This record gives sequence, structure tokens and C-alpha cells, in this order.
Amino acid sequence: MARNLLKNPNGEELLEFWELTENGGRMWKVEEMPGDFGHDFYNDGVTKYFVTSFELCIKRQVVDLLAEGYSSDQLDAQPVVTVEDWYSGRTDCGCTYQMTASLLDENHEVIQEFKPEPVTLDPECDDCSWKKVHHSFSDYGPGLRFVCFEHGGQDTRFWDGWYGVRVTGSSVSIEV
Repeated sequence: MARNLLKNPNGEELLEFWELTENGGRMWKVEEMPGDFGHDFYNDGVTKYFVTSFELCIKRQVVDLLAEGYSSDQLDAQPVVTVEDWYSGRTDCGCTYQMTASLLDENHEVIQEFKPEPVTLDPECDDCSWKKVHHSFSDYGPGLRFVCFEHGGQDTRFWDGWYGVRVTGSSVSIEV
């Protein structure tokens, strides 16, 4: 099984290793699973999640693949790169979720990008339980040196506090 190249994917170390590119409202926070008006996670080993506020909150990590021990030759062979994320909402407040994963060259130029349409969770028509986003990159050409993983969102009612989207279980892995 390929190892997760993201550090602190579940908030066990609060916000360590994450660059907070947007930190609106009451800012990013880490909470204990399942949280107020929340749902249990499928994996009992995951006990925390990151939660957003009433203004946009986005965080990211850029993984340096050479620093992680991969060689240029391994990366130029275009191994499959898989990204995964889990998100949910509260059962009492709607929220939006967005994510972008990018394969970058040595100059941090985008080689290939996965950017699904933003999702809105509405507790009136959705159970707001944990949902998985999954994508595998392949056939992207030589030159891969970094992976940028970015995600976040906010609540839809602008309630003061942490009523926005919840994220956890994020991963970036490479099959070599």
C-alpha cells in the first residue's frame, strides 16, 4: 500500500504542516469526531477533523516528491498519483466544499489539475454525511516534481462560529 505523503491529514497536530491560504470568519479549527450535529467517520482510527467558518477557509500542502525520496527517473516514468479527501456538513447548517489537486513541475508550473465543481451540502435535502472525493492522475508526461493539494469551504448561512464544511482523511499517494 502506498504511503500518504500529506502530513497531518486528520488534524491530530492541529493545523501543523498546512498553509492557510484563506482563513476567514472565525478561521480554521480542529474538532473531535463526530462533533455537534455531525456524523461518525467510517474509520474509527480517525478521531478529528478540520472545520471551516462563515467566510471562505482554504488550506493547502505542497509535497516535494524529490524530498520524499522519489527519483527523477521514477517520477518521469509517470507513476499513478492518487488523491483522496473526505468532507461532510452539519445536519443543522448548509456548507460548501471545494478541492484542487495539481501536479507541478520543478518550476511549480501546473502539468495536470483535478478541480471538481464545488459542492453545496444542504441538510434539508442531503444527510450531510461523510463523502469521498477520489482521483487518479496518469499519462501526464514527464517532469512531475511536486503535488499541490488544496481544499476548504464555508457555511452557507454565515453563522458566527464553525458551521462550515468538515474535512479529514486527505491523502496523496504515488504507485511506483
